[in-house]
Amino acid sequence: MDKTLAHTADFHDEAPLVTGNLSFHDITEIVSSHTEKKTPLAWFGAFGLALSGLMLMITMIAYLVWNGTGVWGLNNPVGWGYAIVNFVFWVGIGHAGTLISAILFLFRQQWRTAINRSAEAMTIFAVICALVFPGIHVGRIWVAYWMFPIPNQMAMWPQFKSPLLWDVFAVSTYFTISAAFWYVGLVPDLATLRDRATGFRRKVMGVLAMGWTGANRHWRNYEKAYLLLAALATPLVLSVHSVVSFDFAVSVVPGWHTTIFPPYFVAGAIFSGFAMVVTLMVVARKVYGVENIITIDHLEKMNIVILLTGSMVGFAYITEFFIAWYSGVQYEQYAFTNRMFGPYAWAYWTMMSCNLFFPQFFWIKKLRRNITFMFVISIFVNIGMWFERFVITVTSLHRDYLPSSWDYYSPTFVDVLTFVGTFGLFFTFFLLFLRFLPIVAISEVKGVLPEANPHFYDHEGDGHAAEHTVSVSSADGNSAH
Repeated sequence: MDKTLAHTADFHDEAPLVTGNLSFHDITEIVSSHTEKKTPLAWFGAFGLALSGLMLMITMIAYLVWNGTGVWGLNNPVGWGYAIVNFVFWVGIGHAGTLISAILFLFRQQWRTAINRSAEAMTIFAVICALVFPGIHVGRIWVAYWMFPIPNQMAMWPQFKSPLLWDVFAVSTYFTISAAFWYVGLVPDLATLRDRATGFRRKVMGVLAMGWTGANRHWRNYEKAYLLLAALATPLVLSVHSVVSFDFAVSVVPGWHTTIFPPYFVAGAIFSGFAMVVTLMVVARKVYGVENIITIDHLEKMNIVILLTGSMVGFAYITEFFIAWYSGVQYEQYAFTNRMFGPYAWAYWTMMSCNLFFPQFFWIKKLRRNITFMFVISIFVNIGMWFERFVITVTSLHRDYLPSSWDYYSPTFVDVLTFVGTFGLFFTFFLLFLRFLPIVAISEVKGVLPEANPHFYDHEGDGHAAEHTVSVSSADGNSAH
């Protein structure tokens, strides 16, 4: 067998990335149709619920601004509470999209193509939710612009030595690159929607598609821009949550002052981010009928990443205890003993169960390919990762060096409802994305179909190839890679 025929045969030996024997036109129809048909009532119901959550968040923020941060459950010595916990939680959720899109793209992992669009959207919306909390935990929201190095007559400059300011620059940079990366990837698909649309929708899609025609020059410029943005985004996956971890690690508080925090936080962010992608994709692929594009193999690969990063996080938990014991510092030793057996032991063991024990079931292939099981585990992982941030923040503060100042932190209704409201903000954006934009990268999925290989039809005796005819309509032409 010559090299050409061997290359063609390889396509049939590997597990297909797209099942159901779909053609290029089928991919376009399946993904585009949900943006064009009449909005279902179920979507309005879900959107109304999400919008209610968003209104709840806005109400709580208005109540906070009117009354001040005293409405939170903060006390002495717990000066950090839900605001920091939720900020770190949402930034972590936003890590999977960039990792799937940028790092897996640079490593030429083709299985990313079915899930990268939704994961990128999730990243942007999660970072928006995260950015709410630095805005409100500064206390005086109306002077939040002081965080930026804007020349002013009062010579008021940000404190560049503060890791809280590093967060502002790191997360805003991450958001900017992620949004640009997402939009650039959308352009070919927006052109496909433009060519299928009529009336006002066609004009809107035409503006967003920026004159895309699918010409060779457009594809070359697109691929260069996509590669450049992927290269810029890749170090941000590592740097953003490392900088967030510096909020804790550069302090001298027992339980925080450790060099393991940056890699530990990055692994935890990827862990929680992938869990959220699984949670959303399990539901979206069923509702929008894209099971042949987002297959069980895609979900299994994400579960393997969850198993890997969960094991890394578990190793970090154990390493923390070893460092505390090996240091011989009684304050460090007490901080970790207090986490396990103190007043917040319930939160610590919830964290350990959800993050370390439950994901280990994914060693069993049958379980990591079970839709119901992976959905439940993904929710447990996100619960556990929220509790991890809670445990790190609160248990290290509520008992400091002076027993006379020890206190128990409890959130108020404002803390809880603000956090619940951010889910409303997240799902408001995500549901709008699902309704009006393609949830799968049409052009990229077409690029990984066997038919996309120029030698696919060279083997005349290939029965599989004979079943397909590459007749691409004008609507598909803009996205055929």
